[in-house]
Amino acid sequence: MEAACLENDRVKLSFLSLASGSSGNCYYLGVSGYGILIDAGINVRTIRKILKEKGLVFEEIVAILVTHDHADHIKALGCLGEKHHIPVYATEKVHEGIDRSRYVEDTLLQSRRTIEKRQPFMIRDFRIEAFEVPHDSSDSVGFLIEYGNRRFAIATDVGYITATVSDYLCRANHIVLEANYDEEMLRTGNYPDFLKERVSSKTGHLSNRETADFLATHYRPHMKNIWLCHLSRENNHPELACKTVDLRMAQEGIRIGRDVMLTVLKRMMPSEVFVLE
Repeated sequence: MEAACLENDRVKLSFLSLASGSSGNCYYLGVSGYGILIDAGINVRTIRKILKEKGLVFEEIVAILVTHDHADHIKALGCLGEKHHIPVYATEKVHEGIDRSRYVEDTLLQSRRTIEKRQPFMIRDFRIEAFEVPHDSSDSVGFLIEYGNRRFAIATDVGYITATVSDYLCRANHIVLEANYDEEMLRTGNYPDFLKERVSSKTGHLSNRETADFLATHYRPHMKNIWLCHLSRENNHPELACKTVDLRMAQEGIRIGRDVMLTVLKRMMPSEVFVLE
């Protein structure tokens, strides 16, 4: 077992954001020979195209992890699961939400895999654990994925950072975390009051300030990469999200680009392929 872990430590682990925002979310994590998707809220043709452009192989996708059942995270699941025979991993409540969704054309049958929160499971050499995330969906989880000595965590669509969310994020070397909106832009923007209240509620989304405060006060020296995800088109700007986090972390003496890398993921465009050391 120790020899296998040492071998895993030497293998290249790659992360790619295919899309990150209310129009669609999809992320890739993989090694040579296989990879997984986290959410599939963009169409299969786009997934194929982006993976090919990045030198990754669609046919080597061995699983899809689902955070929750909102349309921008699940639209391609039916096709990927039933037509391309890729197993779809989600909690029972998330699966029930997927079954009810009018955005998923094919009911998940043979591809359906049910997971439990805080119960580790394996997909090839990935050790995966789902954890509770507060959001206004049927159920919602983040994931901690371990491969050798590398630990990757993702928490998107987060109403607020609970002790559980904090615990899992703080274990990770590489973190994908929501920075959905700027509080002033949301307050003065065109959203109706009920939607403003929904976004800023404890089951809505994280603001730039909330994300910045968490990262600044929970930074650990083992953290290497932070990616800000799921930015609002109407209530945020990439530069504003980045600056908010940068300035807040600087207040704690944490230097972006030296102590930790910070990247904002684009809503409609794929990122570069990041190699996780």
